[in-house]
Formats: sequence, C-alpha cells, structure tokens
Amino acid sequence: MQILVAEDEPVSRLLLERSLLAWGYDPVICCDGVEALEALRRPDAPQIAVLDWMMPNLDGLDVCRAVRAAKRPTEPYLIILTARSSQEDVIRGLQAGADDYLTKPIDRGELEMRLQVAVRVISLQQRLAERVAELESALGRVRQLHGLLPICAYCKRIRDDQNYWRQVESYLADHSDVQFSHGICPSCLERVMSDDQSDEMA
Repeated sequence: MQILVAEDEPVSRLLLERSLLAWGYDPVICCDGVEALEALRRPDAPQIAVLDWMMPNLDGLDVCRAVRAAKRPTEPYLIILTARSSQEDVIRGLQAGADDYLTKPIDRGELEMRLQVAVRVISLQQRLAERVAELESALGRVRQLHGLLPICAYCKRIRDDQNYWRQVESYLADHSDVQFSHGICPSCLERVMSDDQSDEMA
C-alpha cells in the first residue's frame, strides 16, 4: 500500500521513508505541503498520508482542510506529525480533518501500530464502498421493473425497450434475479385433460 509522507526536514523524511520500506509499504515522498496536496488530489492518490504540521508554503493542517473540502468518495486517512503536544494543538489538528495525531520525536513502534490501524480503516471503507455499489446496482435492477409494462392482451408477451415482444419469463430474467421453474396450475391441468379427452373421443 502507498503511504504519502510530507516532511520538509531531510533527516526526518529519510527516517520515515526507511521505516515505511522496512514495514512493507510503498512511500510517496513530498518535501512540502503544496507537493503533498497535489499528490493527494490525483486519481491514484495514496490512501494514507503522514503530514508534518510545520511545512513551508502550506502546512499540514492546511493540507488536511483542503483534502476534506474535496469530499472524495473514499477519504484518505491523514496523520499529523508535530512537536506540539498540548491538548489545544491536538484538538486543532483533529478539527482540521486529521484522523490521528503523533508527537515528535516519533516512536517507530507507535507509528507502525498507528499505520496498521489506518490500513484497517481504509480496508473497511473500501469494503463498505463496494457494498454500497452492489446495493445501488441491485436497486437499479429493481427499479427497471417499476412503472408501466406494455403487455399483449392475447399472448401475454412484453414489449421491451428495443420494441421487441418477448416472453414474460425472458423479460423478467433479464431485469431481475428471478429464476423460473415451470409447472401447471389446476385450472390449466383440467382444461388440458379435457382437451385431450375430447381429441380421443373425436
């Protein structure tokens, strides 16, 4: 999984990159907030970002606000890194749209655990998005069966959107998850038996 790192301090940036590689992630390295925001706006943007609070041009909180304002279908998981540790600073970071907050100097073990949580959250979001898409698709199929259906009063065939007349079971099978098992109702059975007896007598 790709993880974006936005850190303007070269030593910290290198340490973060090496840690991510050691843990099996694919780091996307940015040197400031502007570069980070551009990377997070791409269609193939990393789904997790580790952002330093204090960066030139655009700080980590500004990046968080801009990303949240974009309202992507699947939101990235944003972690703020900073030497600020007061409760007020933590609140500011979370209010800006960060999902998590880590203070410097960074404990590698804690960062690794926080990233594992982020991966779990992203995986849940993806599964939820897939489930929503499946439900919307199913709802779309159900909606196709609503409304007025042109049906022949004699042969009971249905006229489809291409103006073809089709058997009822063929039309329903294409527009729903219905499956058919054919049988014969008592009235039809009585009529068929009666017709067979009449043919034998004739």
